[in-house]
Amino acid sequence: DVSDVKQIKEVFKSIYEQFGRIDILINNAGLGYNHAATDVNETDWDEMMNVNLKGLFFCSQQAGKYMIKNGYGRIINISSQASLVAIKDHAVYCASKGGVNMLTKVLALEWADKGITVNGIAPTFTYTPGTAERLDNPDYLGTVLNRIPVGKVATIKDIVSAILYLTSSHSDMVTGTTLVIDGGWTIQ
Repeated sequence: DVSDVKQIKEVFKSIYEQFGRIDILINNAGLGYNHAATDVNETDWDEMMNVNLKGLFFCSQQAGKYMIKNGYGRIINISSQASLVAIKDHAVYCASKGGVNMLTKVLALEWADKGITVNGIAPTFTYTPGTAERLDNPDYLGTVLNRIPVGKVATIKDIVSAILYLTSSHSDMVTGTTLVIDGGWTIQ
């Protein structure tokens, strides 16, 4: 449960004790609700912020402490194109992912001289088991594809390829950036 700071601390301590180091953290937990701003209640707000922002921060903090000890680390934060453009009925989600982008920059700045890079990935709609039901609906898919100039949704491979790059030595000079993988959605 990434919204539970006590659990986060215990998990990272256990990993470090077992392996003696933490080299890579991928902050991939996330929630998204589709509610008009006037319909969002405090529980919706808290749940989404606790997972999307609080959990990401405290996982990064705990991994970062151990990475600093070893003088090396790669942190990848999964953001969203919704961090860069407003999406109707997604006020809380957009705000939480905008926060992810800023935390990415701040942590990158704080830890750059300690051998740690911190970057983000902001994907568009991605075909996964969790999105398949919606994206398999031709009407919904058509609406989505009308916004993506390349004419297709992202695949897991698209996201994994970016993660592999950002965790490799090929990206040693890349830190504090959010790589947008959106097929051109945000250029319109």
